[in-house]
Amino acid sequence: MAGLKNLFNRFRSHPADNARDRASINSAEQTWIVVGLGNPGERYRRTRHNLGFMVIDRLAAKHGGGAGTTKFEARVVEIRLDEGQRVLLVQPQTFYNETGRSAAALARYFKVPLERLIVVHDDLDLEPGRVQVLARGGHAGNRGVRSLQETFASSEFVRVRVGIGRPMAGQDPVEFVLYHLSESELAGMQDVIERAGAAVEMIIAQGVVAAMNLFNRRT
Repeated sequence: MAGLKNLFNRFRSHPADNARDRASINSAEQTWIVVGLGNPGERYRRTRHNLGFMVIDRLAAKHGGGAGTTKFEARVVEIRLDEGQRVLLVQPQTFYNETGRSAAALARYFKVPLERLIVVHDDLDLEPGRVQVLARGGHAGNRGVRSLQETFASSEFVRVRVGIGRPMAGQDPVEFVLYHLSESELAGMQDVIERAGAAVEMIIAQGVVAAMNLFNRRT
């Protein structure tokens, strides 16, 4: 009888093991991934197409994220927001059109569900200076968003759109988004970068509906 009891105890969960499991689950539940769209390298650093990267840089600097590490073809910086949420700030190094590959690998590895994935990207269809939060939606020709939707087989992730407007008549859109911005042009974009970062923080702290109600209003 004693032998049977000992055998049972070997397979029964220990309270300490249960506590560790719960802590692991809670940690995963508090983890968010914020992916900024952009292209790696100095050639693209100061372009409109890298506004997603710029928002990531701003959030990392604001919250003391440090240099970060390279993981799954991405630069990853871990921060903690004031409410204690663990946030992974991600700049994929796969180039804009293949963002999904890196983002999906990170989401799988850290077991982060789509509802805790936020994507920040420049948007031609939004006037310059505007920030808009979307709970879901089509890619509208944005190849980075399309890569994410195709890789995840879903559009059920939150997006923070950073408006850059359309190029002038006759100007190639590719040339427009990859145009090397001057110091004064970059300085003029700091406000929208700051507000896009604030939108990310609000989504995590208060939810996507609260962020949409605040940032999607026209002033």
